[in-house]
Amino acid sequence: MSMLTPPGMGGKYRITGGTYPRMRPRRRRGRLVFAVLASVTALGLVGWGTLQLIDVFTGGDKHTSADGSAASCRTRTTTTTAARTKALPRPGEITVNVYNATARTGLAKQTADELKKRGFKIGAVGNASKDFDKKIKGTGLLLGPAAALDTSLPVLSTQLAGAERRTDAARKGNDVDLIIGDGFKALTSTPEATKALTALAAPQPTASPKDGC
Repeated sequence: MSMLTPPGMGGKYRITGGTYPRMRPRRRRGRLVFAVLASVTALGLVGWGTLQLIDVFTGGDKHTSADGSAASCRTRTTTTTAARTKALPRPGEITVNVYNATARTGLAKQTADELKKRGFKIGAVGNASKDFDKKIKGTGLLLGPAAALDTSLPVLSTQLAGAERRTDAARKGNDVDLIIGDGFKALTSTPEATKALTALAAPQPTASPKDGC
C-alpha cells in the first residue's frame, strides 16, 4: 500500500504513482441529450404560438396574388356575387306568356293581370297547347329558352313557389311561359314573392374551393 493511500481504502482507490482516484461518478450523456431536445421542443412551440397570434390579428383570409399584391377572399367572393346579381333581369324586362293547362276557366287571365301588377310584361294569354293541356300536375311549369335558365326563370319562379323550371334549346326569343297546372291555387303572396326576389338579387356569398383560400 502506498503511503498516499488513506487507511482503509484499497483496491481501485489505491494510489499508485501520479494517478489519483475519481471520487465522483461520470456524468451521464443521456441527461444532457434529453435537456437539449426539451429546449428545442419548447422553442418550437413558442414559435408556432407566435405565428398563430400574428395570423389572427392580421387576418388569415388574405393571400398573395401572382403580382405580389395581397388579395382578400372576401373581396373576391363579393365581386362574384355582384356580377351574378347584375346578370339577373328585372321583372319589367321579362315578357311572360300565361297559359292555362287545367279544366278551370279564367285562370290564365287572372294570373296574367296579377303578374302585370307586379311589374312583369305580359305576352300571350290563353289555353295551353295539347303538349301540356291537362298534363301539368304541379302548381305550374315555367318554360323558356336555354339562356333563361339562370336569368328570367329564377326571377319568375319567385312568383309561383314550387313551379317546375324547364328550358328548350330550340326555342327562339327571350319570352318565358308560365303554364298553370292542376295544383295551382294562386300566385305566391306579394310579400313572400318580394322577399324571395330580394333574396335572389342579393344571395349570400360563398367561397369557391378553387380560389385556394
